[in-house]
Amino acid sequence: MDKELKQIQDLIIGASIQAQKDRHGAISPAFVGRVDWPAECTVGPGLEGAIACETEIGYVNGTQGALYYRGYRIYDLCAYANYEQVAYLLLKGKLPTPKQLTNFSRKLTENLFMPKVIRSLIGFDVEKMSPMASLNLATTVMKQYFDDSIMDQKKAQKNNSDDFIGTDEDSMGMETLPFGEQKAVYEFDAKKKKRKVDEDKEKETFSACCHLISGLATCAAAISRIRQGLMPLDPDKNLSFAANYLYMMTGKRPTAVEEKIMDVSLILHADHGMNASTFASIVVASTLSDLYASIGAGISALKGPLHGGANEQVLNMLDGIESPEAVAEWYKNATRKKEKIMGFGHRVYKTYDPRAKILGPLAHFMTDYAGPDAKKTLQIAKNLENEVVSTLGKSKGIYPNVDFYSGIVYKALGIPSEMFTPTFAVARCSGWTARVVEYLATNRIFRPRAIYTGDLDREYIPIEERRKQQ
Repeated sequence: MDKELKQIQDLIIGASIQAQKDRHGAISPAFVGRVDWPAECTVGPGLEGAIACETEIGYVNGTQGALYYRGYRIYDLCAYANYEQVAYLLLKGKLPTPKQLTNFSRKLTENLFMPKVIRSLIGFDVEKMSPMASLNLATTVMKQYFDDSIMDQKKAQKNNSDDFIGTDEDSMGMETLPFGEQKAVYEFDAKKKKRKVDEDKEKETFSACCHLISGLATCAAAISRIRQGLMPLDPDKNLSFAANYLYMMTGKRPTAVEEKIMDVSLILHADHGMNASTFASIVVASTLSDLYASIGAGISALKGPLHGGANEQVLNMLDGIESPEAVAEWYKNATRKKEKIMGFGHRVYKTYDPRAKILGPLAHFMTDYAGPDAKKTLQIAKNLENEVVSTLGKSKGIYPNVDFYSGIVYKALGIPSEMFTPTFAVARCSGWTARVVEYLATNRIFRPRAIYTGDLDREYIPIEERRKQQ
């Protein structure tokens, strides 16, 4: 088994070397460094291009296909670390020492035990709900069973609310003088740049983060089993986070190979810039709502098919192609009909998604354990990748993204397709919580503007006269 683990490590290192060769010159960092607020930027619909905050947690270079967590290359973290180390890194800003890792891993394992939460979920008929809706519900239930003193909202507001900047303290740019200003007037200098963090509150928040990270894993696994008519399983104190997740979901203790590949999958999905679900979590947190509600907002955003769930759609698409030999004709027909090819292209990356560079070889490695059907699906995927990249790669920068191979990997690990997106959420929870905690250190409630395009000064017509207009 050690030999196979070394093979997996070598595959990841090989992907890293290939990524370096594929780059065109050195990485030219963009959107880095401290911001001189208020910042000027070009903003598109949906706040595209807007600079919302500063962060030290994650960095994506879409042009060069590079992804970093706290300055560490994603390839190195996948090759040498496990999910517990990466979660600690995201939350604390540094990789743990052996003692810190032991204590943190123990804390995560202890938080995996949630009998009261699971009993409550069973009472909600979660088998009739979508898995993501059930997982969102779980965050509310988890909050109810969490120690009230840890996330007491009144205490948080009493101690901290005066340290934050509210939108109403500023003057927003008004349209007409002399009643307003041509430009907004900000109160950044009137408040502390960074509020003093109470040590006890910091420990309490860290405990809540751990509670959520572990809780989502336990609840997702339980939801999966309940949907199959099976009883949820308690975690095994002797298993790692990744191994426990697979065990609680499938009922089988994973092999070392399955554990490592699950670890890598969790690491790859832990954080990825200011995506929709991360932004949703931060927006809710900026109102000084509780951490559980913030993570629930992230789950709700991830539930949307334009954000999460694409890996399930990829698998459905691949299953719809009869054979590897039929790929070329299928692709020709799909492009003629202008159908979307799932799992290709990314809002940020204009080159090969580094996460897909890792998952592709791992999917190939896993199919040796998953039987002929998995090998057929993988070959269809490889043939489709060749078709898309040869026609749209260099010309339009469309390459496989993280979703293209992750579904194949999840299926080989025994994860049901409807649990792909919840698994995404389980992995991303460490990134969500880290980003929320970081943002709250210099919190400012979000308050963008909308441009009004409707009519003005319309005449009100009494209801009895409106029939005459029809």
